[in-house]
Amino acid sequence: MLHKDTKISGIIPVIGFGTWNIHGQKCIDSVQNAIETGYHHIDTAQIYNNEEEVGKGIKKTNIRRDNVFITTKISMNHLTPGRIESSVHQSLEKLNTGYVDLLLIPWPTPDIDLEACLEVMFKMKDDNYVKHVGVSNFEPKLFKKALQFGPVVTNQVKFSPLNGQFENLEIAKENNISLTAYSPLERGRLTNNKILNRIGKKYNKTASQVLLRWLIQWGNVSVIPKAASEKHRKENIDIFDFELSDEDVKEINEVGNR
Repeated sequence: MLHKDTKISGIIPVIGFGTWNIHGQKCIDSVQNAIETGYHHIDTAQIYNNEEEVGKGIKKTNIRRDNVFITTKISMNHLTPGRIESSVHQSLEKLNTGYVDLLLIPWPTPDIDLEACLEVMFKMKDDNYVKHVGVSNFEPKLFKKALQFGPVVTNQVKFSPLNGQFENLEIAKENNISLTAYSPLERGRLTNNKILNRIGKKYNKTASQVLLRWLIQWGNVSVIPKAASEKHRKENIDIFDFELSDEDVKEINEVGNR
């Protein structure tokens, strides 16, 4: 059974803490609490405008830098070869760290020079400012194309029973890399789902825990649920002491069709 510190392909922790739309002192406190609760992956982005608070939250824990996995994403207005490097250095300053563990292209803009942008990111990897490079919100065809240019380690995508990503997942498995699932709980849309709650009762788990377990049981999937409350942060990480049956998985697969 997967443990919470298990990593996909030895790189990305299975579960992380998403920080979208969390700001100010609440962000600092939430990041601190998430790490103290057991999260070792913190996901942010330049466009979230909270990198500084994320850095402060991490600092307050006194956790060793090599024990926390930090992901950030390049703002779309910086997705040109001449702007990426300076923007990442600004992110490093805000995060108060010498490197990020994972740097992502967040969206493939129509005019992006993908190869040139990835080349700059790989150079920053060679220079030890970035440990790993990935993409986000890439459709399967473009995901395959990105993999041709170098060691892309993940595609961060919206993944839930309402947003299946099975073609992207197949590509990830073929290349022994991962998908990172954001908005896995569909912002609470599925918490009252009858099927998920019925399955959860069998294991003394909530619908949210069932959803997160469903995702990681596919293999090569890590999840980064956002949780504004301490209660939900504890709940979201408590998914490693049960395993869904094949029948459970089949039922959850059909949630989006009902």
